[in-house]
Amino acid sequence: MAPIIEDALVEPLARLLLGAADVDGGPTDEQIGVVRAIVAGCSGRTDLDVASLAPLAPDAAADLIRAPEARRRTRELMVLLELCRHPLSEGQVARVDEYAAALGESGPGLDMARDLVRSGAETAKADFYRFYEPHAADVAEQSLRERYGGDLAGPDPELGDRLRALHDLPAGTLGHAYLEFYRRSGIPVPGDSPHSPAMFVGHDMCHVIAGYEPVGVDEIALGAMQLTLVDNDTHWMQFLGNLAVHEAGFLGTDDIVPKQATLARLGATDTLAHAMWRGTQCTGDFTSADHLARAERPLEDVRVEFGVPDRTC
Repeated sequence: MAPIIEDALVEPLARLLLGAADVDGGPTDEQIGVVRAIVAGCSGRTDLDVASLAPLAPDAAADLIRAPEARRRTRELMVLLELCRHPLSEGQVARVDEYAAALGESGPGLDMARDLVRSGAETAKADFYRFYEPHAADVAEQSLRERYGGDLAGPDPELGDRLRALHDLPAGTLGHAYLEFYRRSGIPVPGDSPHSPAMFVGHDMCHVIAGYEPVGVDEIALGAMQLTLVDNDTHWMQFLGNLAVHEAGFLGTDDIVPKQATLARLGATDTLAHAMWRGTQCTGDFTSADHLARAERPLEDVRVEFGVPDRTC
């Protein structure tokens, strides 16, 4: 996969993002770190001194960033940046809205951030579920979509037992590693929990293939890797979900406790940058694969099939 930011747009985009965070005393340290991660991860540029760049005004940004795909991608990255400001303020939302208007952009992330500030967490949460619903089938495990596409009325022992049986496969296979993921983390196997089992089978298979654990920094990293692997609306909604749970802290479930400012932690933006770079290096989309059909194959062979680089950060 190619870098998702053209070389000619790297510096203008970095300046635009700094301008979009130029409120209430300027970008925060976390936001500057996130801009650095975007530049390094999405374009491969590590030579740019982001902190020394002059912010780019909305009208000037619109003159430089013209292609529809580049504008859509810019809007997504602005939302990432605004959700990394704590507390998210009316000034921050209004500033991003200025840039979005100049670019002629609108979208679910902008609506969520706006409602989070102006109407509260419950409204923003309702926004997310409404915007995510059309994409739910796309992230569900292929062979489970028809029967297990949504939440269940209760646990499904048949599915739970079927998944647990994967642990009988040889060590080093995708299926064995998948069950080790649950044993290591102590989270319930889909089927034992009625919450969207087909979605969580697919999501957790992606965790295993990418090598990310079910912790805040890694959840955000997985979403970022998927976005740079295939920058489509489904992956964007998944990434928004990661950010809503682990960065903005307004989305959670009985099993998932929301957190804030995960990307402010030591080394977190390095992990983010590396994840974005890994997505650009993949040769195929492992997120939409039939994972259960590959369960008996060695995990390393599956990674080679999709050109997944080793995780080093």
